[in-house]
Amino acid sequence: MAKSLTLEDLNIYYGDFHAVKDVSLKIAPKSVTAFIGPSGCGKSTVLRTLNRMHEVTPRAYATGSVMLDDLDLYGKDVDPVGVRTTVGMVFQRANPFPTMSIRDNVVAGLKLAGVRDRKRLDEVAEQSLRGANLWNEVKDRLNKPGGALSGGQQQRLCIARAIAVSPQVLLMDEPCSALDPISTLAIEDLIAELKKDYTIVIVTHNMQQAARVSDQTAFFNLEDVGQPGQLVEVGATVDIFSNPQRKETEDYISGRFG
Repeated sequence: MAKSLTLEDLNIYYGDFHAVKDVSLKIAPKSVTAFIGPSGCGKSTVLRTLNRMHEVTPRAYATGSVMLDDLDLYGKDVDPVGVRTTVGMVFQRANPFPTMSIRDNVVAGLKLAGVRDRKRLDEVAEQSLRGANLWNEVKDRLNKPGGALSGGQQQRLCIARAIAVSPQVLLMDEPCSALDPISTLAIEDLIAELKKDYTIVIVTHNMQQAARVSDQTAFFNLEDVGQPGQLVEVGATVDIFSNPQRKETEDYISGRFG
């Protein structure tokens, strides 16, 4: 069941460095929200706080709250590993386990959680590969290495792996940046399908992609190098691209900087 995300006064730090300040944002269930903005403005950093991935970096921490419906993901009794199951992530570069079979790549998370029933694993593998629009391309070679697939197929394999553990939210950090135009279109079509079941947040540098795939767009910027990134404007994608309220937003989407 897809869930909403609510960020309130989110501040993100790496040691003494204040990376992102004062982000408040609501993300509706079963929708796609795009984070856009120039390099270094903190959009990927914010994305990584949504499943506590930023904590993997030494001395990184966040203040404020990130609510998944009524659950505070930063509550003192909340297990970060559990958060990363509920809020899955697909990275910029496809990262299948190269020597592991296609099937075993998909069900790696379930195996890690202790699932050993082969019939159950096979069912989830097929269901997830179908969900990632990859089943018909790989169904006859499930025991071949995942690393032998094309770049676009590897990215869809990583999406299949993410949805195999039944998350409620999917985070995607520039999932098409290393792909050719045909593979990019396949991922964009897949995002449109996945939002029927998942809440999706995507970071992209591609303005046309944000306009095509997202329902809501959040524009991040920073006042100067070394200053914390901040959320400048958020709204329905059609409004952000046709009638932005802030001059910085208009300048960015029209290509005047970034």
